[in-house]
Amino acid sequence: MNSFEIANKALEQGEGILRLTPTWVPRSFCVPGRRIKLHPDDYYVLGGERGGIDERWLSSTTPAKNGPLTGEHEGLSAIAYSDGSKTEQILLKDAVTELKGQLIGDRLWNEYESWPMYSKFFDNMGPLPHHIHHNDEKAALIGQLGKPEAYYFPPQLNNHGGDFPYTFMGISPGTSKEQIKECLVNFTKGDNKITSYSQAYQLDPGTGWDVPPGLLHAPGSMCTYEPQKASDVFAMYQSLVNEAIIPEDLLWNGTPAKDRGNFDALVDVIDWELNVDPNMMQNRFMAPKPVKPMDEMQSEGYIENWICYKSSAFSAKELTVLPGATVTIKDSAAYGMIMMQGHGKMGVWNVETPALIRYGQLTNDEFFVSEQAARNGVQITNLSAYDPIVMLKHFGPDNPDLEL
Repeated sequence: MNSFEIANKALEQGEGILRLTPTWVPRSFCVPGRRIKLHPDDYYVLGGERGGIDERWLSSTTPAKNGPLTGEHEGLSAIAYSDGSKTEQILLKDAVTELKGQLIGDRLWNEYESWPMYSKFFDNMGPLPHHIHHNDEKAALIGQLGKPEAYYFPPQLNNHGGDFPYTFMGISPGTSKEQIKECLVNFTKGDNKITSYSQAYQLDPGTGWDVPPGLLHAPGSMCTYEPQKASDVFAMYQSLVNEAIIPEDLLWNGTPAKDRGNFDALVDVIDWELNVDPNMMQNRFMAPKPVKPMDEMQSEGYIENWICYKSSAFSAKELTVLPGATVTIKDSAAYGMIMMQGHGKMGVWNVETPALIRYGQLTNDEFFVSEQAARNGVQITNLSAYDPIVMLKHFGPDNPDLEL
């Protein structure tokens, strides 16, 4: 069968819900926190020079940018279609191209002609460097899109907080651009001390942060669910983290070749007012928000919260189905989802939360729900008398159900 036939049959088989395969991504500059359920023997299965696997990408049509050793389909989610004893796979990216609005809805297809977001788990034992994601204007200079993102810290994946469960955000008010430029000039001289000009915030499971493009941030060591725009553009502005040297190439990672060595160009990527915001906690922190009155939802057998809701580029919810309950949940837009806890039925699919996954193994914990299926309502049955079903749902831009 060709890709169009597989995509159609998969959508028909799942009654509008596609089963996705796990998508694992290594980062050479990170040490895995070992909380994303990959088998202990598989964190370095791609070889030492690729680094450890510390990310799982979700509902991704965005290729990872991991340098010359990057795999052919690295970062790209695949659909698993089973016909009897035979299972075939097709990239979600290709299915979107073939099915268009039938899968993601005419609103998104007509505007983007793609699935314009993805989510991931990133799972690092230590903190990441203070870094930045470019806005659309700056990213376009290297042929990419800008990258807003957001964080949520799932309790199910954070039985420990890692080595440094604090995230630096922005630049301390009163700092000058010349002070930051001096840090960047000193990038190759050991610790460039850029976080001396920032503030760190404690990370708490069950909460999150909004991170627009142009905001310097040094993510802490919590295992993080991270919805974001469909881009992998970034530049590292901190030279030494947790006693590990950051390669200079990553400082210039998002810079056009003609501007390499131009430190003013690096400073220009920084959204200065956003970074020196004296109300950073008020404006960027996100506590869960119920989608409806709590008593009403609990009486129907579920609890659903907005967990990422400050960006127009994407949004995310956490859905809990109470033990023994059967509910029908309607949404106005297509979404990807990942199981965090429990087991049961979702539409025609068995859904479950694996405790341990081998590299290359198929699972029943990740799915993509078409817009029509979401609008019709997805029936979910919790088959446990004790354990709730918990899933995270990630949506594309301008979710009609979200009022910013």
